[in-house]
Amino acid sequence: MRTSGTVRTALAAMVCLSALASCSTASTAGSGSSGDGAAKSTATASSRSGKSGPGADKSGRSGADHGTRNLDRLPHVGAEMGGRIPAAARQVVVVEGAGEDSARSTVALYEKHGATWDRARAWPAHNGKRGWSTDHREGDKRSPVGVFTLSDAGGVLADPGSRLPYTRSSAFTASRSWPKTHWHDFDLVIAIDYNRVKGTSPNDPNRPQGQSKGGYIWLHMDHGSGTSGCVSVSRSAMEYLLRRLDPERHPVIVMGDQGHLRAG
Repeated sequence: MRTSGTVRTALAAMVCLSALASCSTASTAGSGSSGDGAAKSTATASSRSGKSGPGADKSGRSGADHGTRNLDRLPHVGAEMGGRIPAAARQVVVVEGAGEDSARSTVALYEKHGATWDRARAWPAHNGKRGWSTDHREGDKRSPVGVFTLSDAGGVLADPGSRLPYTRSSAFTASRSWPKTHWHDFDLVIAIDYNRVKGTSPNDPNRPQGQSKGGYIWLHMDHGSGTSGCVSVSRSAMEYLLRRLDPERHPVIVMGDQGHLRAG
């Protein structure tokens, strides 16, 4: 689990393919959840730490996939969304949806070095099964368009060397009433700071904007199809992101369909 030199695109686990996978009805979900974070919010976390594990790449650049280097601006991110990225952010996860009503997307990690950006890695991904929304609501099965910070992580599995504070808990376990392909969706998750309290476990139930705006919007492991609102990638991608995203670099996620992402 510690390293992933090659990107495996095993689209193996993600929630909300069907009503069985609806997070708001999952036996392990926090009540009223509209995202994929179908886990009990009252369970005791067995660990929360923000240190980088041994073997984490501290050079600031990836070794296996050099990607695109020395970019003056983030590709495919227009002035409207780009203007919402905090000046302090030096790591940006860009999620570009194939279309407003599509569940297919691409995730790429960009890192800033000096005044320019490098693409570290990119992966195929999925988003909400019904696409995207600029006014996400509980149960709409669309991912929220926007720019959000990334501050907390967790999952069923032991901390793989996350730099973000990591909560390990069996409460993240997906309902065994779901198909087996969905059982490992929440083995590793990164909370997207949409309608949640930063500095808490990803499965914390508090919703500052109210329940109707939904919540439990996460990056998590993919099972090959759309979600209830989360963004999903392969296990190797999750491991890489957990080891790479650094609170000291103020990571954010910029997410939306092509039209909204490139506007401006």
